[in-house]
Amino acid sequence: MPLDFTHLMSLGLTGEKLAYTSRDTMYHALSVGMGSDPSHTRELRYVYEGNGLKTLPTQASTLASFQWLDECGWDAGRVLHGEERLTLHRPLAHFGSLLADTEVTAVYDRGSDKGALVYVQCRARSESDGHPVFTLSRTLLALGDGGFGGPEGSGPTPHLIPSRSADLSCVLKTRQDQALLFRLGGSSHPIHADPAIAARAGFSRPILQSQCTFGIACRAILETICEYDHTLIQQFDARFTAPVFPGDTIVTDMWQDANIVSFQSKCLERNEVVIDHGYCLLAA
Repeated sequence: MPLDFTHLMSLGLTGEKLAYTSRDTMYHALSVGMGSDPSHTRELRYVYEGNGLKTLPTQASTLASFQWLDECGWDAGRVLHGEERLTLHRPLAHFGSLLADTEVTAVYDRGSDKGALVYVQCRARSESDGHPVFTLSRTLLALGDGGFGGPEGSGPTPHLIPSRSADLSCVLKTRQDQALLFRLGGSSHPIHADPAIAARAGFSRPILQSQCTFGIACRAILETICEYDHTLIQQFDARFTAPVFPGDTIVTDMWQDANIVSFQSKCLERNEVVIDHGYCLLAA
């Protein structure tokens, strides 16, 4: 059944409750590799509550819920996560109760051979005082749903990476069981766990969640530039360009211009860009 543009644009929820605990916060940090060295005191602040727990900003991407999209009529097995754009209106607390308004913001028809671009957004606010906490925009590519007669378009212009050599770089090794760890607190799609389902999608084995790769890139910037101060990150955007397999080594190159950090992540083993057009805005 082809996508129904009018129906898709009408989908969304208002005031959905998103509650999370300190355990969720520690788990998210662990699932992107923090705490692998128990003697690393700065990383310990993200995975242990004893000295004042910190929150990895990209946890917001796991809190945002778009489950209502499951009933939109697309071929869910052929939907790819294209982009994540996160704005933090205040630092994410290590526990909390939020109210979220979610909606489809745009849908573009790229033709029957290229699929459809679906843009969704989650605006989360504190349940206690109503102040905005984060806005997360996500781009989804529905490969099996183009040619439905919707408008043409390509969405926002991606951030350009500087042409000079990178100023800084960070190398982070993923675990063989990284996707299995992450799925307990993030995406539970079987493509990240079941070899048979991954094979049917054209992969040699289960792939890492793009949200996990997103968190690893954020971890790299926290380590290399921010001295592990999560409150410095006000915006974090990325475009996912290739899959990551658990066990891959991710090299994140960074270009710093005042309080703007451009970044690009590659898989070291395949010399393949997995995140491009990365943009991180730091507090001035």
